[in-house]
Amino acid sequence: MEEVILHIAKELNIGAPQVRRTVQLLEADNTIPFIARYRKEMTGGLDEVQIEKIHESYTYSKQLDKRKDEVINRIEEQGKLTDALRQKIKRAMILQEVEDLYLPYRQKRRTRATIAKEKGLEPLADWLVQFPVGSIEHEAEHYVSAERQVDSVQDALQGAQDILAERVAERAELRAFARNRTAEKGTIRIQAKHPELDEKKVYANYYTYEERIQRIVPHRILAINRGEKEDILKVSIGAPEEAILLSIERALNPGKKTTARELLNDCAADAYRRLIAPAVERELRQMLTEKAEQQAIHIFSENLRGLLLQSPLKERTVLGVDPAYRTGCKLAVVDPTGKVLDISLIYPTPPKSDTDGARRTVLNLLDRYHVDIIAIGNGTASRETESFIAETLKQVSDRKLFYMIVNEAGASVYSASKLAREEFPDLHVEERSAVSIARRLQDPLAELVKVDPKSVGVGEYQHDVSQRALAKSLQFVVETVVNQVGVNVNTASTQLLQYVAGLSKTVAGNVVAEREKRGRYESRTQLKEVPRLGARAFEQAAGFLRIGGGMNPLDNTAIHPESYDVAGKLLQKAGCGIDAIGTSTLIDKLKALDVAQTAVELSIGVPTLSDVIEALIRPGRDPRDDLKKPLLKTDVLKMEDLRPGMRLEGTVRNVVDFGAFVDIGVKQDGLVHLSKLAARFVRHPLDVVRVGEIVTVWVEQIDIEKGRISLTMVAPKESSKG
Repeated sequence: MEEVILHIAKELNIGAPQVRRTVQLLEADNTIPFIARYRKEMTGGLDEVQIEKIHESYTYSKQLDKRKDEVINRIEEQGKLTDALRQKIKRAMILQEVEDLYLPYRQKRRTRATIAKEKGLEPLADWLVQFPVGSIEHEAEHYVSAERQVDSVQDALQGAQDILAERVAERAELRAFARNRTAEKGTIRIQAKHPELDEKKVYANYYTYEERIQRIVPHRILAINRGEKEDILKVSIGAPEEAILLSIERALNPGKKTTARELLNDCAADAYRRLIAPAVERELRQMLTEKAEQQAIHIFSENLRGLLLQSPLKERTVLGVDPAYRTGCKLAVVDPTGKVLDISLIYPTPPKSDTDGARRTVLNLLDRYHVDIIAIGNGTASRETESFIAETLKQVSDRKLFYMIVNEAGASVYSASKLAREEFPDLHVEERSAVSIARRLQDPLAELVKVDPKSVGVGEYQHDVSQRALAKSLQFVVETVVNQVGVNVNTASTQLLQYVAGLSKTVAGNVVAEREKRGRYESRTQLKEVPRLGARAFEQAAGFLRIGGGMNPLDNTAIHPESYDVAGKLLQKAGCGIDAIGTSTLIDKLKALDVAQTAVELSIGVPTLSDVIEALIRPGRDPRDDLKKPLLKTDVLKMEDLRPGMRLEGTVRNVVDFGAFVDIGVKQDGLVHLSKLAARFVRHPLDVVRVGEIVTVWVEQIDIEKGRISLTMVAPKESSKG
């Protein structure tokens, strides 16, 4: 156990005591959000991502230890386990090392070597590696036997060579050398296999392509894999064969004079080309794919995090518009709580183009429900609908109204789902989409949790990666964000509540059912009465569940019930009552405290005390409120309006390895290439931007014919102006 802790600490560059205590908390079935938020003294303030990495490393170590025990037992059962081999297996740090050591003892299918052994040729193989100086042909004559189907001297020598080739190919250190040297010095080679299948020439850049394994970027690996899967490309690994062959030759013959030298060299070449090289190629291809998949999943996960953390537009009545042509644009008005007030249908787009009738309907809805903002889905007919809305808003004279283009990815999937049918049984699919679009503007997180994360449109190559690993990573992101933000237990859906630490989907459903029975929850304590929400689940979940306007103002803060006593003592120390939470009087007094001294007085850790103080100062804090509000619009911008050097505000819609796509309000998102994200060197776009972020960009190039816009986030130099 201690060896594992030290290894994880070194691997993740985290203190061993932090790792040890975090593992203890995880082993005690505490959730990651709970550990990160409410056990900071034990973890040393590690965040959710660091704790998740410790969890992954620890889980891998346990699986590795289990496999080591299996391998040791199986070799022992064969009576071939030595103390030296046991120690080698025990010291292995990765699964590949264990499998390499187990290879010679693994039950084999019938190979050329096993056939040669059956013919009694193993003693000849043993003799050949004794560095003989006599005639090898003469020795081989002793093994020629019609009964054993060894018809000639050449048959005997070939059989012995097959035995030696397999023996040397199974040596763990030689396989590791071949694998590591190929990874360091080798290349990945791509050729066109069936270019006629590549109608759009998507893979034309790879028809004749070679790159060092160490340098190839993850997204290129996934593109190549896809081309290979589609039978367009042929992929192979180019290895530094000379150096690898030399090491195998030396293993068979460390420089001694022998008449078997030529045969041993042939044996080394056969071992490498027939047995080692294909295995190494498979392993390296798998390693490259796994790394590329991990990177793709990481990017998707970070993009999803940005999408979920978009700033909400609270307390607004919204008109949601789901654009379309033939079937018309569906409209839904929702009040500030997300309740549907009205549903309508208009035809401002071709083929009907009833703009006058559509305008009357929209103006009527805007006036009747005092709509604050309009949300337009970015799907089919979005730009035509935007033009119509922009013109319509010019006729509203009593107030300034804005609209916003909303990313509707996944809305159609949700609208046709069982969940949507249960939520809106009386609405058509398209009408549900309009409601979802409106709610996405009000509270992106609450609405997006209803959609399969893989459908939200911020991934790249998501269909080419391990779906299990992708789902696990996206689930972790959603859980982390939901718990960071906190959940209003009196308004949250089952879909949102199920991501709260400690709550399963069933228990989340029970929370909603109990709420409907009660009317509302008045205190966190009442949650203990929810069926199947036991003491353990309550401990994990309580701090993330908010109850506004209830019996205890602390229930609407991020303070965990276990720290209510501390909060009470702080209020008493400040000479304030519980109703003073969030007031300037209390804020001033709390800011004046000596936190370290107060922590000693209250027998509590400084991190927890600091969090309690922060919650008393900002009781209803939503981390999303600290971000820039979404960009609101009053008029349409077209590609033809763009000019090089034009300064614009935009919203980051997607981040990929080579840059970021930014919505600047025209039909096509513009690309900010990695090299244009900042004036300094940028390792990866995620170091600079995230999905949902509002950024300032300048137009560099416009290609109207191809629908491409090149942007930069590097401001033009003053000297170039004029």
